[in-house]
Amino acid sequence: MRMRKLGRTGIEVSAYGLGTMMCGKMGNPDHDDCVRMIHRALGEGINFVDTADVHGYSETEEIVGKALQGRRDDVVLATKFNGPMGEGPNRSGSSRRWVVQAVEGSLKRLRTDHIDLYQIHHPDPYTDIEETLSALTDLVRAGKDRAIGSSNLPASEIVEAQWVSQQRGLHRLRTEQPTYSLLNRGIEREILPACHRYGLGVLVWSPLAMGLLTGRYRKNAQRPDNARMKWVPGHLTDERKLDAVEQLLTLAVEAGHSLTRLAMAFATSHPDVTSALIGPRTMDQLDDLLTGATLTLDRIDAIVPPGTDISLLDVSYTPPSLDRTDLRRRPPHERAAA
Repeated sequence: MRMRKLGRTGIEVSAYGLGTMMCGKMGNPDHDDCVRMIHRALGEGINFVDTADVHGYSETEEIVGKALQGRRDDVVLATKFNGPMGEGPNRSGSSRRWVVQAVEGSLKRLRTDHIDLYQIHHPDPYTDIEETLSALTDLVRAGKDRAIGSSNLPASEIVEAQWVSQQRGLHRLRTEQPTYSLLNRGIEREILPACHRYGLGVLVWSPLAMGLLTGRYRKNAQRPDNARMKWVPGHLTDERKLDAVEQLLTLAVEAGHSLTRLAMAFATSHPDVTSALIGPRTMDQLDDLLTGATLTLDRIDAIVPPGTDISLLDVSYTPPSLDRTDLRRRPPHERAAA
């Protein structure tokens, strides 16, 4: 397994990282089987394990903590905060109040005294980034976090966070974790250039486009009746994406590889991508993903042009102003007054 520098942190991580969202009720409820998968991945040279407190509402972190007992020093462990972790208005987000509470919960579930990379899971438009960075800086100085990063931030917020850190003498975000795949290449336009400019490590999630690039979801074929179909139905039934999948399948066959391997080779080939997160649900899926391939990728550009998304993922971050009319348009009486 190839090792790459994680931005400018000096930390080295494997080109494939193990995403664990499928460990637990969201995917594989057999804890012992999940532990075996994690051990197998580590045995194959993966040293980067990524999770989040909200995955399984703490269940996934508990599985990861169990799996890493006796192996913790050999693993670069990452987790995230921000998602809702229970009832009440203050059990989510990026406020100092929640950050310092969330990290204690993660440390306990992960059975460790420090987190190598602590990440803001989603943008929080209602919290000043200085508030969040100040709290994260204190956690780094206290030894609870080694480095801090973000996930799903727009390029403008990546730049803002770097500026605030510089102006206020706070620790900088060292990584960004966006979605990137053969079908979702939008980050090539602004996010990857911004990460390159500031020396951020890039850890891409869903390189298989949430299952579309496994070949299981085909145009004019019966849809699998599974949890993923219920979770992101719009994504898995998008006709434009399914059309692209058919073209990519043909390209993969001509290259003598599976679509899965073509997708992984693509995700890890960009020079600004540090590691691509795989998220297997079963041991068979893990075995297939670990059999990587080096492929000629030039023909992909004709199917999905660089810097473009074939529509957004169902779970992609959407700024509130795009969903709420009152945040992008004045009420009629105010427009009349103006």
